[in-house]
Amino acid sequence: QVHLVESGGGWVQTGGSLRLSCAASGLVFSTYTMGWFRQAPGKEREFVAAIKWSGTSVYFGEGVEGRFTASRDNTKNMAYLQMGSLKPEDTAVYYCAAGPGRAVLPRQASEYDYWGQGTQVTVSS
Repeated sequence: QVHLVESGGGWVQTGGSLRLSCAASGLVFSTYTMGWFRQAPGKEREFVAAIKWSGTSVYFGEGVEGRFTASRDNTKNMAYLQMGSLKPEDTAVYYCAAGPGRAVLPRQASEYDYWGQGTQVTVSS
């Protein structure tokens, strides 16, 4: 059974930083693209970032490139989202997801096979 567990969310002031972690089990982690999405109240789930199975390629969603970085450690079955220069509009529940390990990284939530339960990030102004 596949499990993805996010951690590292919390409350931070504008301009601050947070590092989210995603612990994966029950899958061959090194073969999956790992994605990060977020969902604010009343809004659609939004693509934040995706990192290739090898860690050699990362895509970012609108508004986060240059502020967020994504990484992974295949030896530990872990994915990370480092968030910096946080803004109130970054407030959301953040989810990690595991998707197909292909050359063109998936950006749509529907393309991902497994999801974590989410972790709340709140950025105060």
